[in-house]
Amino acid sequence: MPREQIAPTKSNLIRVKERLNTALEGYDLLEQKREILVMELMRQVEQVKILERDLDARIATAYPALKRMLVIVGRERADKLSRNIRYRFELTEKKVVTAGMSLPGLEIKLPDVELKYSPANSFAECDETVLEFFRLLKIITELAAVRTIAWRLAREVRKTQRRVNALEKMVIPTARETKTYIESALEERDRDAFFTSKLLKRKAGKE
Repeated sequence: MPREQIAPTKSNLIRVKERLNTALEGYDLLEQKREILVMELMRQVEQVKILERDLDARIATAYPALKRMLVIVGRERADKLSRNIRYRFELTEKKVVTAGMSLPGLEIKLPDVELKYSPANSFAECDETVLEFFRLLKIITELAAVRTIAWRLAREVRKTQRRVNALEKMVIPTARETKTYIESALEERDRDAFFTSKLLKRKAGKE
C-alpha cells in the first residue's frame, strides 16, 4: 500500500495519527450505519413480498369480477357508465424517517368509494367491480410507497458500502503505512543522533 509523500517530521506524525484515528472512528460508525441500513432494507423487502402476494391475490379476484360485469352489463353500457365516474387522487412526496435517516417517500391519498351511476342503471356486478379495483388500487399504492423506500435504502446502502470500502482499502492502510514510515524514520534519526552524540562525547573526553 503506497504511503503519503510527506516529510518524516514529528508534526506530520501527529497529523497522520489524527487522520488515522478519525478514519478508524468513521469506519466504525459507517459499519454500524451500514448494518442498520441493511437490516431496515431487509425489513422493507419482506414488506414488499407480502404486498406483492396480496396484489396477486387481489388481481385474481378483480379481473374475473370485471369480466363478469362485462358479460352481464355489456361493454357498451359499461363504457357509458364509466364515463360518468371521476375520482381525484392526490400524490405527494413526504419525508420518511427510517434507520435514523430522513428519506424521500411517497404518499398517495385515495378518494372514498362512491357509486356514482344512477340506481336505475345499477348492477351488483358494477358495484363489485368498482370495490374490487379500489382494493386493488389501494394495494398498488401501498406497494409503490414501500418500494420507493426500499429503493432509497438500497441506494444508501451502496453509497455507505463505497465509503466503508474506501476507508478500509485505501485511507486507513495509507495512513498506517505513512505512520509506520514516519515513526521508523524518526527512530532512525534519534538513533543516529544518539550515536553521534556519544561519539562527540568520547572525542571530547579524549581531548
